[in-house]
Amino acid sequence: MALVKHIATREIDNAIQQALQEKGAPPLLAQLYASRQVHSADELDDALNRLIPYTQLTNCVAAAQRLAQAIEQNEKILIIADYDADGATACSVGIKGLQSMGATVDFFVPNRFEHGYGLTPELADIAHDLGAQLILTVDNGISSHDGVERARQWGIDTIVTDHHHAGSHVPNCLIVNPNQRGCTFPSKNLAGVGVIFYVLIALRAELRQRGWFHAGLPEPKLDLLLDLVALGTVADVVPLDHNNRILVSQGLKRIRAGKMSFGIQALFQEARRDARKAQPFDMGFALGPRINAAGRLDDMSLGIHCLLSDNLDSAQQMAHELNQLNQTRQEIEQDMLQNVLALCPSELPEQQTTLAVFHEDFHQGVVGIVASRLKERFYRPTFVFAPSDDGEIRGSGRSITGVHLRDVLDSVAKRCPDMIIKFGGHAMAAGLTMHAHRFEEFCTIFEQVVREWVDEDTLAQTYLTDGNLHASDITLEHAHLLNGQVWGQGFPAPSFHDEFSVLRQQPMGADKKHTKAWLRKEGREFEAMFWRCDVSLPEKIHIVYRPTVNEWRGNEELQLYVDYWEPVT
Repeated sequence: MALVKHIATREIDNAIQQALQEKGAPPLLAQLYASRQVHSADELDDALNRLIPYTQLTNCVAAAQRLAQAIEQNEKILIIADYDADGATACSVGIKGLQSMGATVDFFVPNRFEHGYGLTPELADIAHDLGAQLILTVDNGISSHDGVERARQWGIDTIVTDHHHAGSHVPNCLIVNPNQRGCTFPSKNLAGVGVIFYVLIALRAELRQRGWFHAGLPEPKLDLLLDLVALGTVADVVPLDHNNRILVSQGLKRIRAGKMSFGIQALFQEARRDARKAQPFDMGFALGPRINAAGRLDDMSLGIHCLLSDNLDSAQQMAHELNQLNQTRQEIEQDMLQNVLALCPSELPEQQTTLAVFHEDFHQGVVGIVASRLKERFYRPTFVFAPSDDGEIRGSGRSITGVHLRDVLDSVAKRCPDMIIKFGGHAMAAGLTMHAHRFEEFCTIFEQVVREWVDEDTLAQTYLTDGNLHASDITLEHAHLLNGQVWGQGFPAPSFHDEFSVLRQQPMGADKKHTKAWLRKEGREFEAMFWRCDVSLPEKIHIVYRPTVNEWRGNEELQLYVDYWEPVT
């Protein structure tokens, strides 16, 4: 089925746009914010005191009280972390924050290939062997009822901090999760690192009330952790509502000012990105993948130790190891992607709404990335599976707008109760473990469920833009203005669409797979980059583009990044 593509323009709330301009927002920003569900001029304020109060997060105060008790009684706290960038940053925030308040704390992160996901009974046994008296999960635990029960049998209390959606059964323990039933916290979009940051804010307030801090143990400044909070929030691709934009913006400001941890500094250096000009893009596409590579291929402890490093030399050494792991991950990913594409037709059959692939040689740590690549290519909800143990396979999926992937898995599991062993996730990404011999059956049921939910509009790839720009507004100044804002999931970076004349063009890159072109609109000339474009452009084209700042040899110039083009007919 040929992929249908549409160009659409966001609707603008004119009243909000006017209110934003009256508060001093530049006209272009006022337009962009007014089309992104910004409800008032208050959302222009990124001050920390604009964060939603921790008292509104269910069980946050109770968790702080239990942690304060553990600190006062010198109990050993063991953090159980997830093995992705959100889990690594959440663990690092938890360790640093708790240590700054006098806690005895250590961490254990499960190995993806040995322990599976979350606080399992096996991990509860390990916690007992390590002498833990209180388990604190970060970025996991909402489904770990068996692990929590095993910990209880050992006499170990558990506090779950998580942000994933709960299933029908939740652990019998203190749970801090904005997405648990009954929690009325206004933002449901906190990442795992955001949840533990909130718990630390509540803990500091609790210890302050108990008179815990003194000259030898001063009250900690938790804003020192915001570089890690920003990294985990962006890397986990949670929607950037106002609350999350505050966390990310404040973290970026610290990084740009050079006030960052040694681990973050080393990762910027290894990725050859300028921390003084840090953007969410750097966190999502440069730092995040390097941290994730440890959990995908080896042991996430390396990523956590890098983030916890107390000197630059050791941080740089570990960042270099993470970079090498990331290069290996890229090689495995490319090999898997080529194998998958060899199994798939260039176009999916007519009316097919999903894609699911499995191969005995696939690598568990990279299935999610490959699923993402396939979703981008075919624009269909996609799962990629790799072998696990005992006749099981593990799959990771990515979805398209309008198809909630975790809810899809829930429907599949209800139709075939004995097929899926466990599953979880979000709207756009989910994972599952199932019996290998049921793979073909899963493909059939997956297709049936999604087909019932979608229509032609859902399956059409739509480039949602911010409309047209006058040529006089396509400037380096405006590109800088846009770069200075926090954009990301749920608050997308601006793009525009216009018609241009193609003046000249040339292939770029070692493999000549990209094109640089010089375009004209309203008598003005612009340089544009067409990535993954190796065909000759016609004389007149309609493009979806983003104004960017291109830096080379100390100079800055305006360049348009083209996301999509089509001939003007």
